[in-house]
This record gives sequence, C-alpha cells and structure tokens, in this order.
Amino acid sequence: MKGRSNYLCRQRLREAKESGRQEEFVPSEETGGEGDLERSRPEQARAIADWAESTATGDQAELDFEPDARVWSSFSVSPEECPGAFQCPSGSSCFAETARQRAAEADIVVVNIHLLGAHLASGGTVLPEHDVLIVDEAHELEEILSKSLGVSISAGRLRAVAALARGGRSAKDHNATEEVDQAALLVLDSASDVERALVARSGDRVEFASDQELARVIETLAFRLERLDALVRRHSRGEDGVENPRSQRALSALARLRNDLSLAQSLSDEQVAWVEFGARPSLEIAPIDIAPALSSGLFDKMPVILTSATVPLGLAVRVGAKAEMTDAVDVGSPFNFDEQAMLYCAAHLPDRRDPSSETAMVDEITALVEAAGGRALVLFTARSVMERVGAAVRAQISLPILIQGERAKSALMSVLSEEAEVSLFATMGFWQGVDVPGAALSLVIIDRIPFGRPDDPLLKARRARAGSSAFRVIDLPKAASLLAQGSGRLIRSATDRGVVAVLDPRLATASYRWELIRALPPMRRTRDRAEAEAFLREIDAQAKSSQASGDVARG
Repeated sequence: MKGRSNYLCRQRLREAKESGRQEEFVPSEETGGEGDLERSRPEQARAIADWAESTATGDQAELDFEPDARVWSSFSVSPEECPGAFQCPSGSSCFAETARQRAAEADIVVVNIHLLGAHLASGGTVLPEHDVLIVDEAHELEEILSKSLGVSISAGRLRAVAALARGGRSAKDHNATEEVDQAALLVLDSASDVERALVARSGDRVEFASDQELARVIETLAFRLERLDALVRRHSRGEDGVENPRSQRALSALARLRNDLSLAQSLSDEQVAWVEFGARPSLEIAPIDIAPALSSGLFDKMPVILTSATVPLGLAVRVGAKAEMTDAVDVGSPFNFDEQAMLYCAAHLPDRRDPSSETAMVDEITALVEAAGGRALVLFTARSVMERVGAAVRAQISLPILIQGERAKSALMSVLSEEAEVSLFATMGFWQGVDVPGAALSLVIIDRIPFGRPDDPLLKARRARAGSSAFRVIDLPKAASLLAQGSGRLIRSATDRGVVAVLDPRLATASYRWELIRALPPMRRTRDRAEAEAFLREIDAQAKSSQASGDVARG
C-alpha cells in the first residue's frame, strides 16, 4: 500500500478530457523536477494518458519510465487535496481507494515509514486495522516520523493552493470569478513575502514570539487564506447545485494549510520551527520528541518489532517503548566478516580543519582506488567536498570516475553494477539502500564520521533537552548507525570481499571510538594502508582472473 499521490487520479484525468484541456498535463515551466532524461515533459504526459486507459492499479510504479515530478503531479492528488471517495464523482473507481480496500482484506500490508507517519499524524485513519507492526530499517524511524508528525510550509505549496482555488470556482458570474481571482492573487503575493522572509532566515530556528516581521507575514497570509476559503466555498456549486470537484480539492487543501499555519502561530515548548533551504526554502515544524506520540499511537496498542542491520542503542525506548516491556535480540549475520572484509582507518591523515587535509584525502583515495582497480563507492557527508575531491581524483587517475549529479541515481547505479573498474563518488543519498553484490564493488570509502550538523535546529533542540549527555544520547548513536549503514554497502553476499576505508582519524583516536567500532560489522582492522592495498590488489586480481576465465569459456 502506498501514499495517495503514487496513484493516478481518475477525476483529474476525467476533468481534463471533458474540458478538452489536455495541456493541463504539460507543466508550463521548464524547471525543476527529475524524471526520464530521454523524454520531454509533453511526451511523458502523453505516455501517462495512454497508460491510464489500460492500467488496472493506477500505480506510478507500473510506468516503464520515471516521470518528472511536475508531470506526475498533474495526474495525481496529494492527501491534502483529496476530498475523499464519498465526495468525489470518481470515488467509486478511485485507484487509491481500491488499494485501501485490498489492504483492508489482506493478512499482511506492506507500507513505507512515511505512510506509517501519515497514519499516526491522521489519528489512525490511513491504514487498515492491524494487530502487529514490524518496522524494517528501524534506524530511519525517528528522523522520518519527526517530519511526518510535523508540517512543512513553502511558497510552492501556497502557490499550488492558490492555483487550485482559481480552478475550483463553479460560478459563471463574472463578479464571482473576479472575487476568487483577486483573493487568490493576494495569496500569491503572500507566497512571495513568505519566500523572501524564509530566504533571509535559511537554516535558522524560528521563534515567532520574538520574530515580529515573520509573525506579521504569517498573520497576513492566514487572513488572506481565510478570505479565499470563504469565497471558494461560496462559489463552489454550479447552476445545478452540485459542488465542483475542483472546489472540493481546493477546500481540502485550504483547510489543511490553514490548520498548519495555525500550528505555526501557536508553537508549544514541545515543538521546534526552523527554515530549511533545499531547492526552495520551507518552514518546518516538528516535535522535539516523538516518543509521546509513538507511545500512545503504537507501543500502547500492539506488539511492535523494530528490525535493522544497524539498530541504534536505546532506539526503542527513545521512540516511546517502555524499557521493562522491551526485548533486544541479535540474530547474527550469515557473512564471515573476519575473512571477507577489512576495516582500514587512515589514522595518519591530518585533522579536517588543517588546510592540507583535502589534498591528503585526494592522495589517499587515489591510492586506494588504484589498488582496487576501481570498483569503489566513495561516500561523503558534504556535497561540496565530494565535488572538489571527485574532480581532483579524476584528474589524477585513468580509471573511470562517476560523480553524483552527472546522471540520474538509477543510471549511476546501473553503471556501477554493470561496468568493471568504475568508481562512484556520492553523498548521503547513497549511504543507505545501495545493493551492489559481487566483484563490481570491493571498496567503500567514507570521508568522515557522519555526525549530525552542529547547527541543525531540530538536533540542537534535542541536544538542549538532553543536557550534558547530549553527545552520547543524541549524536553518537545517530553517527554510529549511519556509519554502519555506509559500511554495509560493501558485503552484500557470502562471496563478496573488500575493504571499508574510513578517512577520519577519530575512528582510531577518539575516546568514543569503540562505540562506533562496535556498531560496525566485525571486520579485521588495520591502520596500515599497505595492508589494505595488498588485500584490494588480491581481490582485483581474482576478479580479473574470473572474468578472463568466463570470457574464454564463452569464446
């Protein structure tokens, strides 16, 4: 079972066909989004419209290409927009509702953690009734649910709501149409004001009590949204008295947005607000501690199993389970890490604050990649460092180097998995969920221990609450889990062999090093680069020999 926006919306498709406005499915702006690089947006839209005639599930995953996010959003609706099956003219044939019905009849329902978060945030209305919950990749639970149980407000969301409202009017009266348009344009003005205010506060924690300028912008926006909501509601019915489905979607989106703004204006001591700057700035609000919500919404209601190759110490209790009702079980590993893998720590490298550290890191990576004959995944905690180091290594080495951002993620993974001697330089998106078994990957390099940013507003709030024990309670478990996840990209089968190289001397010298090492697979350890290089050359020679034998056999 997936979130609603993963399914084609029959009503949106129907409206476009009835109005003859197929161009609604072709975004006017040629910016933003990722998708199939071989197809234009109009081509993608036509392909989706054709597929819609034959699909039995409406699930985006059925498509033989990855659509641009803007194109797909023209065919789907978000949970905020959907008025529900009973109020939608296409509700009886809704793909998302059909999926929910199948889930209600099933014995086992598989969802991602984001949908579990939506279920908890809704008060338990998204998923069917269930008796047991199993959470795989449980190390991601705290971060994902913090976002799911919070809210996000951006200028893009405001503009989308204004566009919905303008398209949702049913009245043909010119004055009514003009009223809605003018109210929507005022919301668009507020969207620009919000964006400017957020850009000026990028990365900062927001305190509305002391930030009068931002509070005034949000208050004006709230007033204009209330006015727009009233006008859409007034003009939402056609001459036949039937409510326009577009109005229903607009009113649903307006209600959710107004509730989120109300939350922003009345923050409690249990919440933190900050400005996050990705492609565009957004106002994020999240609970500092998700334990109360999970305790009452999950752990008090049913048995919960949290499972992962890298469960952080104390995770269950930290997210709301009662210590006296929690058991921890280690089922071991099918891999012989002591024979298959080596952990190399470059303890001789200078401190990262040293101006010479980046040059030393380039030399270290070059030597290791050459010893491995390529076949490397080089993981970084910062994109800027990845780009500089990747370019420098590429200039020094004859082996093929790929750098994240040069191609889509799926294309990068295909090349890494299928082409010998390739190395991929990547950031956080590749620390987890990457599965490249076999000779294609024999070296994982990690540039530094992945501690959370010291200026991260949510982490700062959690550290403040934890007091003097913050480092060991908040930062160390999170870093240990992520370090183990990155290291876990190496050994994916019983025959894999390779080296995990950590280019952070703190793994060998810091007082907390054993907490980190104990979180890693039990690989044999070394600080001697020559020993690591010798092991890599042995693996490379074996891989080339096996490939040559296979070529002769095929010949």
